[in-house]
Amino acid sequence: MDRKVTDFNHADPVADQALDWFVRLRDGEQNAATRADVLAWLAKDPRHEEEFRGLEILWNSKPFLDALKALPVAKPEVRRPRGGRWSMRAAALAAAVLVAAGIWQYPALVVALQADYVTATGAQRRVPLPDGSTLLLNTDTAVALDFDAGRRHVRLLRGEAFFDVVHDPAYPFTVSGQYGEVTVLGTAFAVRTGLGEDEVVLERGRVQVLCLCEHKDKAVLAPGQAVSVTAFAVSSVHAADPSATLAWREGRIIFEDAPLGDVLEELGRYHRGAILVADERVNQMRVTGNYRLDDVDGAVRTLADAAGVGFYRVPGGLIILR
Repeated sequence: MDRKVTDFNHADPVADQALDWFVRLRDGEQNAATRADVLAWLAKDPRHEEEFRGLEILWNSKPFLDALKALPVAKPEVRRPRGGRWSMRAAALAAAVLVAAGIWQYPALVVALQADYVTATGAQRRVPLPDGSTLLLNTDTAVALDFDAGRRHVRLLRGEAFFDVVHDPAYPFTVSGQYGEVTVLGTAFAVRTGLGEDEVVLERGRVQVLCLCEHKDKAVLAPGQAVSVTAFAVSSVHAADPSATLAWREGRIIFEDAPLGDVLEELGRYHRGAILVADERVNQMRVTGNYRLDDVDGAVRTLADAAGVGFYRVPGGLIILR
């Protein structure tokens, strides 16, 4: 049976070259000629050293080691970007780097199969609904619709969406997330589902938020208020600034005196890859800013400069700060 061969080519040729040299050195090519070639390549361009250094950081990082544990036992044979063949050990190394990087990128197929509308990472989409309401999907979001027989129901499978709902007392509009359900008659609000909780922010009108848990806790929101729902309860109602919280509708992210780790996590939702921080102390730094979401790399690089840490990109779309 023929062995499957997979071509791994990064969009950035420099990243491909860095991966090639990195794998060759770890495959036992430690002779003087190879080391001299690597040093010559690194000296040609600062970006060469940046890409290679990023691979070294990734290789020794805990998230990478954790990702390796999740990989299947079988590894594909991989073509060298230069046209020759890596050894099977080198192929396994390259596959490990690229596939482990990809663990942070690929959305769950099961969610995509359930969804009527999906947005890619960094994308937004406006959807007119059958009742005249409007749905705006944020980055990496998936929704399923049910508008049959007078029903007005949207299931938020993943991500974040903003709803501008047409008033119709006879047919309440409902949105369900992972842990809660929002019921409205006519209003504008956003729902975001994340790890362990759903968040609801009300811009105008009035909504009821119900916990889909055993106790069926409820909360009623007025404009400028928000609430979160877990698998166990609804949180206390708290004040929110929709102009900042929902700035993503204008393609911006706004934060004030926020931990850098939280900001990087939020920016990571718009980045086709992962953002890793090697020093936990960096995550605790407080930052303020207003950035465009269509230039996540630029925003992270600026924040890294402000924090006094290095910024590295590696194949697979990963950004590492250390």
